[in-house]
Amino acid sequence: MVSVSAVVSIAVIALGMVLTPGPNMIYLISRSVTQGRGAGLVSLAGVVTGFLVYLVATAAGIATVFAVVPAVYTAIKFAGAAYLLWLAWKTVRPGARSAFAPGVLPVDPPRRLFSMGLVTSLLNPKIAILYVSLLPQFVDPERGGVAAQGLVLGLTQIVIALSINGMIVLSAGSIAAFLGRRPLWTRVQRYLMGAALAGFALRIATDRSRAVITA
Repeated sequence: MVSVSAVVSIAVIALGMVLTPGPNMIYLISRSVTQGRGAGLVSLAGVVTGFLVYLVATAAGIATVFAVVPAVYTAIKFAGAAYLLWLAWKTVRPGARSAFAPGVLPVDPPRRLFSMGLVTSLLNPKIAILYVSLLPQFVDPERGGVAAQGLVLGLTQIVIALSINGMIVLSAGSIAAFLGRRPLWTRVQRYLMGAALAGFALRIATDRSRAVITA
């Protein structure tokens, strides 16, 4: 069965990734601020479903496909890095608004909120790299039950992400109100988020790791 150290390692990695601004965080914040906590929670359900899709795909051997055809993995990695850089520019460009600033967005029904959360999660390069490249490295074939180990590690990431993102959804309105009364803090938050997005994009683009075959 999976080792305790592997579970702890994935938990730490998952915590660091969920606290780093990315597409999922930005989408959940924008929906929670503009449409309320209920909309944020429905969107979060879509995001978590995206995690489950990656978990099932990993168990089905998607990492093997990327390892056999590394050009596909490389293309996905660079596309994800470019997407994060675009989000970083949107965050810091002149006239840009904070993710916590109330904006004018259409009031979407629950089905669309869920589907948009799902799509945002599936297209999130951070999650793709976690499941395709990082998570398989903590699976030890000598312990047996490779699929079970991957399931436990993936569920560990999902629990961490669900907990943190849930707190973000529930507190987004309060944070928005706090920042709304403090323009300087809003500006600092924008630049910190932009810097984090750009930094993660560069890290992805320069990472030379490949997809790992676990079985």
